[in-house]
Amino acid sequence: MQTILEMRKISKSFGAVKALNNVNLKVTAGEIHALVGENGAGKTTLMNVLSGVYPYGTYSGEIIYQGKHCLFRGIRDSEKNGIVIIHQELALIPYLSIGENIFLGNERARLGVIDWEKTHRDAAKILQKVGLRENSHMLIKDLSVGKQQLVEIAKALAKEVQLLILDEPTAALNEEEADNLLRLLLELKKTGITSILISHKLHEVIKVADSITILRDGASIETLQVDREEINEDRIIKGMVGRELVDRFPKRQPKIGGVYFEVKNWTVYHPQIEGRKVIKDVNIKVHKGEIVGLAGLMGSGRTELAMSIFGKAYGRQISGQIFKDGKEISLNNVQQAINHGLAYVTEDRKTAGLIGIDNIKRNISLSSLKKISKRGVIDDSKENAAAMTYRQKLNIRSSSILQKVQDLSGGNQQKVVLAKWIFAAPDLLILDEPTRGIDVGAKYEIYTIINQLAEEGKAIIFISSELPEILGVCDRIYVMSEGRIVGELNKEEASQENIMKCIMQSNRGRY
Repeated sequence: MQTILEMRKISKSFGAVKALNNVNLKVTAGEIHALVGENGAGKTTLMNVLSGVYPYGTYSGEIIYQGKHCLFRGIRDSEKNGIVIIHQELALIPYLSIGENIFLGNERARLGVIDWEKTHRDAAKILQKVGLRENSHMLIKDLSVGKQQLVEIAKALAKEVQLLILDEPTAALNEEEADNLLRLLLELKKTGITSILISHKLHEVIKVADSITILRDGASIETLQVDREEINEDRIIKGMVGRELVDRFPKRQPKIGGVYFEVKNWTVYHPQIEGRKVIKDVNIKVHKGEIVGLAGLMGSGRTELAMSIFGKAYGRQISGQIFKDGKEISLNNVQQAINHGLAYVTEDRKTAGLIGIDNIKRNISLSSLKKISKRGVIDDSKENAAAMTYRQKLNIRSSSILQKVQDLSGGNQQKVVLAKWIFAAPDLLILDEPTRGIDVGAKYEIYTIINQLAEEGKAIIFISSELPEILGVCDRIYVMSEGRIVGELNKEEASQENIMKCIMQSNRGRY
């Protein structure tokens, strides 16, 4: 088999931090080559070197692509050679059409004038290839994340891609959307397109990859050939973390007290669509020291319920009652929710959970400024002490508390979000997809932190789209579908089959 790409002894540093240390990667033409490793292992950095995001001269080592030494000085250089990278944060413009986005920077033009008819005609052909049936005149903002991901692939095909790099392409997709995308990668493989897939979802990697390269602490550890070896998730994890991870979920002996938080007859209407109920007469209870799961398919209303409880951050015409420790409380805004001891860890840490351009210290203190200030003036030494304490407590890997949050790995960013809310000393934590887009090692650390909080008597609501995670972490599970609670399962009776049965039976009852 012909080698399409070889990266030899690639090293890259950011200040004193060595992100890549003599990494080697060899990719065969026409294969799907997976790149796996813990957060901070160097996967994205390596692909940014390859695609010219980090130009020649900012790293050491050699890139040999299709037999030629490459010195890419920017993304345009790599794209001219048929290498296209699709980043985890999609690079689409919401208020432009699908067709305009597909050919952005690669316009169908003659003598400097865009041919719109050709633009949309060509776009329609490419959309057919990626299996997207939408009209090319449709705006990006009106598409689901899964369909936006397909537009990104269409954009790559328009650039006559030969080597497609996908960084966590299924992180924000539901199961059906993820399966569709993986099927598309297999179809592209049949046409001769080579893909490099970065993913934390190891079951997806095993499903489609021909080869798997494992990075650890900025170094290449090994490359596994899927057709030659018995590959399973445990084998990959051993390479990633340097040891066997016997249990994915830390052991815990729950100490559950009395009912601490209760929501009764909770109903929420859509913030824009008049008369549309999003949450319908929901009742839930959470005990002290208990981790209660909210399970359900995408669109079931889990996030909307969580945000509406947290100071009515979502929805309108909200009705129902909230009780804390037996007393009814009013949570009409986010500040009231924080004052009453609630914390909400959002599923979208980059947009709504963190200020990426600011440092770790200020992100941690953000929700509790009163604790570190006097008469409205922040005490810098108190803020430093708090940040140092939680950096150590949550094992946030960084050069210092002054490092910008946007420069941290996903797992460490998530720990900063948790640190911010733990510093606020809440009684109830709502954790919405707290391990999305992070690796198994970082997940284990976050599960351990959650268990410690429950051990301290905190009440916890845990939302996840990954059913094994819900089953591994929670003491009791509410199942949601179409804005309703359609089932309640204790740990003993909870299984993936029983959760799906609750959802399917409730759906049958609607028709």
